[in-house]
Amino acid sequence: MSEPLDTDADLVRRCLAGDESGYAALLERHQSRVYSFLFRLAGDAHDAEDLAQVVFLKAFRSLGSFDLDRPFHSWLFAIAHHAALDFLRARKTDLSLDHDESPIDPADASDGPERLTEIALDGALVERLISALPPLYREALLLRHGEGLSVDEVAATLGVPEGTVKIRLFRAREMMRRKWEAFEKDETREAPRP
Repeated sequence: MSEPLDTDADLVRRCLAGDESGYAALLERHQSRVYSFLFRLAGDAHDAEDLAQVVFLKAFRSLGSFDLDRPFHSWLFAIAHHAALDFLRARKTDLSLDHDESPIDPADASDGPERLTEIALDGALVERLISALPPLYREALLLRHGEGLSVDEVAATLGVPEGTVKIRLFRAREMMRRKWEAFEKDETREAPRP
């Protein structure tokens, strides 16, 4: 019978007590998810590696401020979010949403956008569709569907109201649906005729 794994809160407690193996365990547990998230935002492996180092350095330096009753991964992704925003601003990437943030009722959506979120996020076409989204929409979509955070966790991570997260997710799915439909239309046009 294997021993139960330490929870993130247990590992943080170990870190705060000076146990370096706690740091290593937290890093091992979360580094690939953080790197993947940052890579998909920054679009470059070297930038993502640099950002991930910054994120973990900031996280480990700030462990004393972590609330042990909250999910560690949400706190860590909030740090990653801020590091990515700082990086994108420094790179002068357009952080605009390309649309206004006026309310939309996501209940009016067709089933089409939901179909896209059911497709594995590691597919080459879906990756291209995601990478074409404006950064703030891409980030919300990656946190919700790529990292499996709940809407309220995404809101806490991004520091925005839940309604804003829902709007960004809705619009991200809509943009992806339109691009997907355009792709399918192009594929149909290019298909050889019998």
